[in-house]
Amino acid sequence: MNNLENKEVIDPVWGAVWAMSLCAFVLIASEFMPVSLLTPIASDLGITEGHAGQTISISGLFAVATSLFLTTIVGHIDRRTILLFFTILMGVSGVIVAFAPNSIILMLGRALLGICIGGFWSMSAATVMRLVPKNSVPKALAILNGGNALATTIAAPLGSFLGGIIGWRGAFFCIVPIAIIAFVWQYKRLPELPARHAYGHRPKLSSVFKLLKRWQVTLGMVSIMLFFMALFSLFTYLRPFLEVETKLDVDMVSLALLVLGVSGLIGTILIGYIVKTKLFSLLTIIPFLMMFLAIGFILFGHITAWVFVLIALWGLLATSAPVAHWTWVSKTLPNDAEAGGGLMVAVVQLAITLGSALGGLFFDIYGYEITFVFSAVIFAIATMMSSITAFYTLKKIK
Repeated sequence: MNNLENKEVIDPVWGAVWAMSLCAFVLIASEFMPVSLLTPIASDLGITEGHAGQTISISGLFAVATSLFLTTIVGHIDRRTILLFFTILMGVSGVIVAFAPNSIILMLGRALLGICIGGFWSMSAATVMRLVPKNSVPKALAILNGGNALATTIAAPLGSFLGGIIGWRGAFFCIVPIAIIAFVWQYKRLPELPARHAYGHRPKLSSVFKLLKRWQVTLGMVSIMLFFMALFSLFTYLRPFLEVETKLDVDMVSLALLVLGVSGLIGTILIGYIVKTKLFSLLTIIPFLMMFLAIGFILFGHITAWVFVLIALWGLLATSAPVAHWTWVSKTLPNDAEAGGGLMVAVVQLAITLGSALGGLFFDIYGYEITFVFSAVIFAIATMMSSITAFYTLKKIK
């Protein structure tokens, strides 16, 4: 074991890090591709767009369960084996979704994807930290999250574009060969990664929830949950809004989503220069500004030019926000990073599940206006919670 750990410190396996980044890209692209394909999915399967939006909810729900229970369940299984298993399962999920004859099978495929999401992200940071020297961890994590940012940038517009050419099923199936490439790459590059806890002692689920006994952690996690809940109650139903209210055709919807993705990539780059010195300001200002953007979509949704401006600002803020959230976790829980990361994954996925589910319910019953108002209200509450978290944290530091 010691020889393995020494080898991990001396010989960074950068090929494995890049392979995991590709896997992260496929996961995020798969998770959020329905956002740009809700309309054709609903039409083909004979369901409402709100029902189709639940495909994101179901994956989030299973991701929550997996992220909380994974470490306890897998015990002493080699982490390399587990990551490879999740990569294969991700490809299987893509096949099931692409050929789903009805909404039940579609939900089954998305549930399997949720298991992959919760499992991969719960182990990703800890795995990367074992692959490279300590001073190279930030670089390795940046590479890993680069797959996330790239998927966020191109998944929605590419899904919309491919959906218009080869249909939504073809768009989802395009994910499968990339998942196979990610599996082969990880198989060749990932070294054996035995579990590090002592034999006969499995980590307990309670170790994650014990973190919530700290008020600072509880307040922060509630703030993060509210932010993502507000985000996905609106973002999930952006395409139907653009088609119905702004009256954009498929090509224009693809362009709008591309603008969202590119601005998000820019935001991710810019926030790296700010987050080190203005962390708590960012955690408060971002949800505050997004509250006004949600209202802006309602007021100016019929004006194409304004909608594109709002989408660009939405992408700039929404995509960069997780960088601030993960930075907060690393600063708040420097000695419990693994447990904190698992808790963070569970909180975010639960928020995505609740946000997309409630957003879909409001969208089907009341239309987009109430859905977007709901998003704005939750953003307002998130702003207040972030302010309280910042005040409590800074007071404790002093």
